[in-house]
Amino acid sequence: MRRKVGSSALRVALIAIVGLTPCAILAQGVPLEDQLKAQYTLVKMGADTGGAAVVEQGTILVIKKGGILSVPYGDTSLAATKYQDGVVHSPNNVVMKGLGFGMGKLGRTQTTRLMQVGEKVYPSKLVVNLPKDQVDMGIIACDSCNNTSPTTFYKADVVFQFPKGTLATASPSQVEDTIAALLAIDDSVGGDQGGGQQGGGQGGGNDQQAGNQGGGGGGQGQQQQAPPPEPQQIEKGQTPDQVKAAIGTPDKIVNLGAKQIYVYKDIKVTFLNGKVSDVQ
Repeated sequence: MRRKVGSSALRVALIAIVGLTPCAILAQGVPLEDQLKAQYTLVKMGADTGGAAVVEQGTILVIKKGGILSVPYGDTSLAATKYQDGVVHSPNNVVMKGLGFGMGKLGRTQTTRLMQVGEKVYPSKLVVNLPKDQVDMGIIACDSCNNTSPTTFYKADVVFQFPKGTLATASPSQVEDTIAALLAIDDSVGGDQGGGQQGGGQGGGNDQQAGNQGGGGGGQGQQQQAPPPEPQQIEKGQTPDQVKAAIGTPDKIVNLGAKQIYVYKDIKVTFLNGKVSDVQ
C-alpha cells in the first residue's frame, strides 16, 4: 500500500513540476501527424459520369498568399510548392520544363496555374516528415466554393519547411499557426462545411433574434422620443358629450335641473342649460 501511495504522489508531483495536465501528457504520446489530421479533415475524391467528384467534403481552407502551383486533377506529374519562413517558393523553370517533357511523352500538354489569394481548397493529403522537418499537405480546389464550372479540381502539393530540428518538439498549435499563415481554415463555415452550415444557421437565427429584439428596443426609443399629445381642452359653451369625449366619463354627476355638475378626480365642470359655464 505504501508503494502505491508513493507512486501516485510521485506522479502528481511530476505533473505539478512539469506544469502539464494528465491530458497533455497523454497527448504527447499521440503522433503529430494524427493530431494534425484531427484538425484538418481530408477530402475524399471519387468519380461519376462527369469525371472526378467529391465524395466526402473536407475542411475548407482559404489561400492567404499567392504562388501555389497547381495542375488539373487528372495530371500525374506535380511539383511541390515550398513554404518556408513566411515565403512561398514556387517550382522553378527547370522543374516546370521537366514536368512538361514528362507529360509530352504521355501525349498530353502540361497545364498549370497559380492559385490565387482567396481561393478555397480542401486538404487531400497530410504527411509529417520529422527527419526533414517538413509537413507535406496536398490540396484540391473546392470548385463549388469558388463557383468554378465546369469543375476542374486543380490540385497542388505544399511542403511546409520548418527550421532544422524544431518540428520534433513543436506543438500541434504551433504547426497549425504556420500552416494557417498560408492556408487558413475558412471561418465563414467553421472549417468543416457541414458543421459550418449548422453553426451559421444557429448564429444567423441568434443574430436575427437579437436584431428583432434590438428593433423592438429601437421602437420603444422612438415612442419615448415622440412628442406628447396635445392636452384636451374644455371650453365654455361645450356640451356634456363634448366634455366626456375630451376627458372621459365623470366620477359623479350632480343634477340640479338646469344646472349640472360633472365631478372628476381633479376638476369640476359646471353646465348651465346644457352648456359649460364654469370649470373648477
